[in-house]
Amino acid sequence: MKIRTLIKYDMIKITFPDGSVREYEAGVTGYQIAESISPRLAQDVLACGVNGETVELNRPICGDSSIVLYKWDDKEGKHAFWHTSAHLMAEALQELYPGIQFGIGPAIENGFYYDVMPPEGVVIREGDFVTIEKKMAELIQKKEELVRRDISKADALKFFGDHGQTYKNELINDLEDGHITTYTQGAFTDLCRGPHLLSTAPIKACKVLAVSSAYWRGDEKRPMMTRLYGITFPKKKLLDEYLVLLEEAKKRDHRKIGKEMELFMFSDMVGKGLPIWLPKGTALRLRLEDFLKKIQKRYGYQQVITPHIGSKALYVTSGHWDHYGKDSFQPIHTPEEGEEYLLKPMNCPHHCQIYASKPHSYKELPFRCAEFGTVYRYEQSGELHGLTRVRSFTQDDAHIFCRPDQVKDEFIRVMEIIQIIFGALDFNNFEAQISLRDPNDKEKYIGSDEVWEAAEKAIIEACAEKGMNTTTELGEAAFYGPKLDFMVKDALGRRWQLGTIQVDYNLPERFNLEYVGEDNQKHRPVMIHRAPFGSMERFTAVLIEHTAGHFPLWLSPDQVAILPVSEKYNDYARKLQEYYDSVEVRAYVDDRNEKIGRKIRDNEMKRVPYMLIVGQNEESEGTVSFRQQGGGEQGSMKYEDFGKKILDEVRKMTEKY
Repeated sequence: MKIRTLIKYDMIKITFPDGSVREYEAGVTGYQIAESISPRLAQDVLACGVNGETVELNRPICGDSSIVLYKWDDKEGKHAFWHTSAHLMAEALQELYPGIQFGIGPAIENGFYYDVMPPEGVVIREGDFVTIEKKMAELIQKKEELVRRDISKADALKFFGDHGQTYKNELINDLEDGHITTYTQGAFTDLCRGPHLLSTAPIKACKVLAVSSAYWRGDEKRPMMTRLYGITFPKKKLLDEYLVLLEEAKKRDHRKIGKEMELFMFSDMVGKGLPIWLPKGTALRLRLEDFLKKIQKRYGYQQVITPHIGSKALYVTSGHWDHYGKDSFQPIHTPEEGEEYLLKPMNCPHHCQIYASKPHSYKELPFRCAEFGTVYRYEQSGELHGLTRVRSFTQDDAHIFCRPDQVKDEFIRVMEIIQIIFGALDFNNFEAQISLRDPNDKEKYIGSDEVWEAAEKAIIEACAEKGMNTTTELGEAAFYGPKLDFMVKDALGRRWQLGTIQVDYNLPERFNLEYVGEDNQKHRPVMIHRAPFGSMERFTAVLIEHTAGHFPLWLSPDQVAILPVSEKYNDYARKLQEYYDSVEVRAYVDDRNEKIGRKIRDNEMKRVPYMLIVGQNEESEGTVSFRQQGGGEQGSMKYEDFGKKILDEVRKMTEKY
């Protein structure tokens, strides 16, 4: 009896997402747990979450734990799948290019990349993709297991040093001894924390997507490496569908459409990453701004304007200089000795000064100020990308200064504004990410437990009251407060982070902001940052790609293109344009000496919602023949009635907003 007790395994309790609990022997793995539920689940599961940490399916679980089993449809499952695929591509590169050095190879939102330094004289080009893919497919057939090993710092440095991996050794030097692991599959070993698949067997289809350059560790003073992007799937059908999606994404590229529609441009003479809004793009942007201004006015915001530069002392006080100074545009020195200014990287310090310009009573709060403020942040030239990554951009910035008991109501009001905007622009598929502090590392956050708990509770309750689809991320809050980010899916299913709402306890403290409370004592206000669009540049880029340039009629820079069939009817076309201008229908005349078919094709490319074809019959009868974007000829009507039709369509689109 005594012997039996000695060899009896300890039992542990495993809690599942639905709250159910099962008992297993200590040392059980995620795979064994999945297998105990069903063989099919064990076949589909890719990784597991144990007490909030994603790990491999063969990692022993030795104590009571909560578990989540991740499959392909889970982002954690995809992450493990693509992380392993990055190692697979590296293994292929190692065989194809002996002597190649490896940097880092993470999973990203769609696929993975690996930064490598090819042997001297070797350049990896797009023409090499097929060879790399074939080698990856050959290795997949081996269904190699991934073996995780703990390794000492000294042994890691020796191993990678012996293999000529200088970049890996640089990474190892930054790591703490006792916390270093490697993963090996086949003949390839990588420095890595994981998690990974158990083997390469689930990978069924692979594609190398692109090659570019990237500075080692993002430092433009360091060597330029080759960055190879790839993606893999558990079924070939999924890869085929993704490649179709990729082709559609190329057609919707905002840089391509922006050029075709004459919305914006860039000039090396002006400077990299500094967008120039052309007349049509400016009209689009101003219409978006006017739309938000009208909504903000209903919600009690006051418009302000602040300078494009500020004293360096302002950003030292705010803390932005310490956090971002070395990565910002450098100070502007004036003729006055010791006087320094910065191009404005943020609007919030200026708004703090507006609040501080006069005393405030608790009765006056909340105070809401809003600005379409242009800011300047230095991005490395290799990171610049159309309107989505620029060095100059305009935020639809607003700051709310309120009492702690007003935080929840203000969050609800901002959420309503964001929902109005998303509804008007057909962003119907979105979720809110609630970012809270790490409960196990509270020391890195400013503010008391009491104010944090109140703010986090306010955000969670506000989302629940609005029926918002949310996810919660622990440890993702900023050091100065919790936040709510809006993640939008566009027409192609891609996720974009657009609107944001953020609580800030830091700046009111730094700028010594106060209000007099009901108790006649001075109190610190809570500051809330909010930007429904995020930035006008990024939002416009996402909107272009979401709509493929087919903007809602109320927003379109041009609503009507008037196409005379020959020069004889140019005067009638101009008469129509003058009339439509007078009733606020946006129209222009295409009076080029081209055949009507050519004019129709060219204006289709400009994505104008309506085209009016005018000739002898139309001129004599005072009518227009109209056709809608993407459709054939729709009919004929009096030109005044067509104007009413446009205005009526716009009214129906916008009246509920």
